[in-house]
Amino acid sequence: MTAARLMRLFPAPAAEVELRGLYLSHGLHRLGGPGAPFVYADFVSSLDGRIAVEERVPQEIAGASDLRLLLELQAQADCVITHAGYMRAIAQGRLDDILEVGARKETRDLADWRREQGLAAQPSVVVASASLDFPAPASLANDPRRVLIATSTDAPADRIEAWRKRGFEVLAAGSGSHVEGAELIRQLGALGFRSVFLLAGPRMLETMLRGGMLSRLYLTLVHRLTGGKQMQTMISGPELGDAGRLRLAALYHDPNGPQGVGQWFAQFDAGA
Repeated sequence: MTAARLMRLFPAPAAEVELRGLYLSHGLHRLGGPGAPFVYADFVSSLDGRIAVEERVPQEIAGASDLRLLLELQAQADCVITHAGYMRAIAQGRLDDILEVGARKETRDLADWRREQGLAAQPSVVVASASLDFPAPASLANDPRRVLIATSTDAPADRIEAWRKRGFEVLAAGSGSHVEGAELIRQLGALGFRSVFLLAGPRMLETMLRGGMLSRLYLTLVHRLTGGKQMQTMISGPELGDAGRLRLAALYHDPNGPQGVGQWFAQFDAGA
């Protein structure tokens, strides 16, 4: 069951706050401007830094409160950036498809909130993929919302053409074997998107940081160690240097985290 109340630890003074609506109150859809989208990401991690083990979020750190807040972040986006790995995981049943806001009965209020804010019924979706080898999930098939695919200039031309024939827009965002965050956000800003949510993994977070594009990082830190050898952490590339500097803006304590342990909900602003 989703915890009803949290304790705000920072900024002072400490105070109890409602979990439901906490991140909606941030008004992220109003923070970006023409040509300069507000870009934000969300991760959940164990104390030993695991965000995934064997390509799955460990059950020990997956909880209803964190999911509720993630969906509140998604609800504020003009555009959600995900990646081919998530598409494949949905198709294989390893991860749930959460690309549609308000699809479940318990989250219908988020669809209502978008309507009240004057936002489109659903955020647009960008799938980042260098190989362009992934299935489109059912939630995007015959969907009226805008769906784009971001790839690199080295992507196979035949696959680019195949996706375009299926009606998808394809953006070339950067050269080489990966999508580059700075170029992708520049193009999305030119298309009019003002709030961009990264529903993606470490590679996308890293390229956004290195390109100076990330505006805010939300992090759920579950109070337990998980271990696991085939694991992912939030950053796995070379040292970030000053690009990795963040400033704590808010910290909340939830004593009723996954499987009876506590957790922190932290908010960090970039450009510290």
